Amino acid sequence: MTPVTTELEATDRKILELLAADGRMSFTDLGKATGLSTSAVHQRVKRLEQRRLILGYGATVNHDEVGLPLTAFISIRPIDPSQPDDSPERVRGIPEIESCWSVAGEESYILKIRVATPGDLEDLLARVRAAANVSTRTTIVLSTPYENRSVLGGAG
Repeated sequence: MTPVTTELEATDRKILELLAADGRMSFTDLGKATGLSTSAVHQRVKRLEQRRLILGYGATVNHDEVGLPLTAFISIRPIDPSQPDDSPERVRGIPEIESCWSVAGEESYILKIRVATPGDLEDLLARVRAAANVSTRTTIVLSTPYENRSVLGGAG
């Protein structure tokens, strides 16, 4: 990913930083922050979207307030390593799984999950193990000092 980010000019990087911090920032406000006209910012944002440097826009949800206060990371590894590596597809339909990352190390994937209670986590672990035929190792999040920070300010 470094080659793509080093090829970005400073203005595009600034636009990405601003939108990563506030995806609802108006083109007018982006223009003020970057010294560009509203139409120039609009064109640049469209170009960044076309280049797939901006993949989408979303809301940051307060999971505690919507009844999903328990966050955990579930590391999974196939019980039978000779089986196809299709765990992501096997667990894709499980709605409590927010993210799935392929990783290096002892485990094959790490799942980020959100549930309401420890009992719900226990039920989820059983469903993940059954669906993907994997062993699991779980880390429960106690607090989240920060999350989803933009790292663009330090790149390049």
